[in-house]
Parts: sequence; C-alpha cells; structure tokens
Amino acid sequence: MLSNIIKKDDIILFIAAIAPVKTIDMLNRNIKICSNVCKALEKKNISSLIYISSDAVYSDSLKKIKETNLTLPSSLHGLMHLSREIILKDKFKKILTILRPTLIFGKDDPHNGYGPNSFYRLAIRNKDIKIFGKGEELRDHISINDVTDIITRIIKSKKKGEFNLVTGKVHTFENIAKKIIKLTNSKSKIINLKRTSPMPHNGYRAFDNSKLKKINKTRFHGIETLINNKL
Repeated sequence: MLSNIIKKDDIILFIAAIAPVKTIDMLNRNIKICSNVCKALEKKNISSLIYISSDAVYSDSLKKIKETNLTLPSSLHGLMHLSREIILKDKFKKILTILRPTLIFGKDDPHNGYGPNSFYRLAIRNKDIKIFGKGEELRDHISINDVTDIITRIIKSKKKGEFNLVTGKVHTFENIAKKIIKLTNSKSKIINLKRTSPMPHNGYRAFDNSKLKKINKTRFHGIETLINNKL
C-alpha cells in the first residue's frame, strides 16, 4: 500500500493519471486515483506535495495566459485536472505546488501526439507529415528535459502555489514540421489536410512564464533536442 511506503517529511510528486481523458469513465477513474492518494497522505506528515496538472484547466484567451487566468476547461481532460487540483487544495493547500505544463515533446513520448514527437518520427522514416489546414495554429511546446529540470528546481526552492510549465513562446505546426524536416535532412513532404472542425483554442494558445522565470534561469531547449536525443 502507498501509505506504507510514505515516510515523515517525504516530498511527494503526484503525476499518476489515465490520460488523455476522453470519457466520463476515465474522468471518474482519475478522481478515484486522487482520492486514494489523499487517503494515503492524510495521516502522513509529508513536507511537500507537487501535483503535475495541465494547461488544459485554463479557458481560451487571445492574450498570454497567466496563473491567475480563469480556469474553466472546455475538455474532460481539463475538467479532470481542475477537479483534482480543487481536491488537493482542500486537503493540502499549505504544502501544495501545482505545475501546469503545456504540450510536452521528448524522447520516448508514449502518446506520439500531433506535433514535434509525431513529426520527428515520421521525418526520420521519410514519411509524409500531415498537418491540419495550413498548420497555422500557434502553440507552446516544452521539452521534457526542461520539465524535469523545472521540477527539480521547484523541489529545491520549496516554492508553493501554481506555475505554468511553458517556454513563453509560440510556434506554428507548419514551422515545426519544416524545421524538423530540415534538421533531419528528411525527404518527407508536408501534406495539408482539409479541416473538418474549428481550430482548437481558436488557433492561439500562448502563456506567460514570468512567474516560472524567477525559479528557472536556464535557456529552454528547442526542437533540436529531439534530434540530439534520437527520439
């Protein structure tokens, strides 16, 4: 049992989830996970609890999203993370740190999501890269290397509260695909698919990382990380 493993003054990193959440059943199972974690921790005198949430908790905005922005998710995945944030705040607010990463890319990514991870794997096989519309959506992508570095800095600094795990910069999917093809000397071509639904987040999802910068002083890794790590 989890409660038998946890010791006094431990730092707990809560990252367990069934994701991405696409059904009510998945949402309920994730809430159950959170409930079980809370039960395991409630009688333990831990020093810190760090929860890895998601930028999906935020509402869409035409301006850069800050930690103080409205949290009114439009997806079940965002609702799941927001629900777990609320549960954890209710029980562990004084020792709680919530980290909200944006789209993550890096070696061994299990989801192979649309974007850097998928594009790179196609490029090294010289397979065509299919993008929706003109790939003009502006999104923030952060390297797993940066995510782990930031978590380490958060632990060492003992910072509490909410932090966006973001680079603060946005790139189009088209530009990412072109850059990956160039960096890998790939013969892949970009294929534009006709959109069958509106662009997610109205085509713009940018974040403010000024709060994070006070902790994380390093330069953020770019798409080159994928090539260097041979994803």
